[in-house]
Amino acid sequence: MAIREAVSADGTGIVYRVGGPVDGRPLVLVHGWSANLQCWGAAADELAERFRVLAVDLRGHGYSGAPETGYDDPKNWAADIAAVLAAERIESGAVLLGWSYGGIVISDYLTAYGTGTVAGVIFSGSMANIGRAPGAATGPAMQEAIPGVFEESAGRAVRAFGAFGNANTGPGPDKGVDAQRIFGASLGTPPRVRKALFYRTVDNTETLRALDIPVLVLHGTKDPVVPIENGRYILDAVPDGSASFWADAQHGLFIEDRARFVAEVSAFIDGLN
Repeated sequence: MAIREAVSADGTGIVYRVGGPVDGRPLVLVHGWSANLQCWGAAADELAERFRVLAVDLRGHGYSGAPETGYDDPKNWAADIAAVLAAERIESGAVLLGWSYGGIVISDYLTAYGTGTVAGVIFSGSMANIGRAPGAATGPAMQEAIPGVFEESAGRAVRAFGAFGNANTGPGPDKGVDAQRIFGASLGTPPRVRKALFYRTVDNTETLRALDIPVLVLHGTKDPVVPIENGRYILDAVPDGSASFWADAQHGLFIEDRARFVAEVSAFIDGLN
């Protein structure tokens, strides 16, 4: 996997990791709030066995630039994805996969740039809208964590993030290493960025209704961070949608059952034109 950097429209550096067959279909992985490109763990590596995987660090996260302002402007998020696609000279056939807040970002991209470069979209434990818009509810784990996760005090922030429990890994065999990697990414995201991402209202519903490409919704029925109703909202809005609702699963499906996640994502991509 190679680490590269694209420059977004406002000059922010967007770092991403790319790997897989050069001639493989591009698959852009867009992480969630207060995470980074490493959150995908082994799932990204397994997908890269067949696809050209681009795992992005969103602005303010990981190694990407963290400007002081602009997190409330959908056009900035859209331009970040466009910059990565342009840097890799991808002009058609890409698949965008957004986890959690990443679904809002890819929806922002589709609103601003359309589907000319995109063959399909996957929402995993995600929403397309935020704030007072429909289909943008937050789950009990997120509600319990706010506002503590915005704190600059390390102790308070750590305790607040504890409200997520095993939401990002799921029940079953111990996944402590994965959990610590994601918690570490969350604490490594500047508190001002964590806070800024929540202070906007965006409604991408009309974009969803106008999509002319296939959409796959993956969602756990017991997701305590992004309620399954948000996934159902996306499914109901898009003209060409399919869904896999995982019984009793939580938020980080790519960790909770990596084999199933990779299989379902791969099957969806294989079915695209």
